Amino acid sequence: MGSNVVAHEAPGEHVPTPGSTEQQPDRRIGLAVIGAGYWGPNLVRNAQQTAALRLHWLCDLDEQRSRKVLGEYSTVASTTSYERVLADERVQAVAIATPAGAHHRLARAALEAGKHVLVEKPITTTVEEAADLVALAEERGLVLMCDHTFCYTPVVRRIRELVHGGEIGDVQFFDSVRINLGLVQPDVDVLWDLAPHDLSILDFVLPPGVEPVGVSAQAADPIGAGRACVAYLTLRLSNGALAHCHVNWLSPTKVRTTLIGGSRRTLVWDDLNPQARLAVHDRGVDLTPPDELTDAIRHRALISYRVGDVVAPALVEQEALRNVMGEFAAAITEGRAPLTDGRAGLRVLRLLHAASRSLELGGATVPVDGTAGTAADTAALITRQPATQQKAVAR
Repeated sequence: MGSNVVAHEAPGEHVPTPGSTEQQPDRRIGLAVIGAGYWGPNLVRNAQQTAALRLHWLCDLDEQRSRKVLGEYSTVASTTSYERVLADERVQAVAIATPAGAHHRLARAALEAGKHVLVEKPITTTVEEAADLVALAEERGLVLMCDHTFCYTPVVRRIRELVHGGEIGDVQFFDSVRINLGLVQPDVDVLWDLAPHDLSILDFVLPPGVEPVGVSAQAADPIGAGRACVAYLTLRLSNGALAHCHVNWLSPTKVRTTLIGGSRRTLVWDDLNPQARLAVHDRGVDLTPPDELTDAIRHRALISYRVGDVVAPALVEQEALRNVMGEFAAAITEGRAPLTDGRAGLRVLRLLHAASRSLELGGATVPVDGTAGTAADTAALITRQPATQQKAVAR
């Protein structure tokens, strides 16, 4: 004789019948990816592998390309109509991976439609446009996030923790090298191609209260490509320290290193060494304050060298773009600003435009005061450059 199982319900509570096929509501964030070119397929793949997201659309002017990215059996729809995507109530957020010139128009339309926005770097082509998006997102209470992908690698996250936690002491210098052979881009110089990575990392890891206040840049085109292929960028920080970035398309060897020196420790990041990407050096230079000197040691040098241990923190290998998607979803769910929000994208864009202005002025230091990168400034840069470089600046 079988027994009957009775499901008792508390007032206001529904207990599903055992074995029922009742569907639970889908609480995932509905997403559309805009752009199926170079970066769009990576966004599609990682969005589909992020549990908190549900990808509904891939939108591109070339629908055949979209279908090729999605594959024959995908449940994600493709379309050439951005208006159709924004009209879909299931879509709560969009990820934009189009040429930079379209970022402002597409992101603004999404924000006006009440959608959260993830946008590739640079966030826009001018500071005015970026500031407009930041203001609109804050006014509507929406998430505006810039995909500064390197900031979501485990090594950069750890660097940020060490710097913000005071482990290295006061920041004394930042020195990065990003060089390789090619690829010489047809529409942008090496500064705008490679330096955004290092500038976004610098913005991400600097401690609160320390920020760039001036930018100077030197660049050269030794092969006659019509655009700078080698560039050196120097930024003066508000605490008196210097940051230096070297980017180069002409190096026969690939180098990806960043050093961040502090008053207590120095961080050395070698991205081409997966066994020990990050090393924390307890080595440096100490200066004895004058008030601590005694008559017995006053004749000795005030500088001493500290040589201690080198520690390589254990880092879990994770795909950075997966972490980007996770942070985007978490920011939306928790109603907070993402780690690389629209304001971070705006700050990096100001640095890039200040660097471009410095090149126009022969390497003079340009203050980071928010004026470089306006529409008028961009137009002026374009008219003063050779035709082969105008497209790069406009981007």
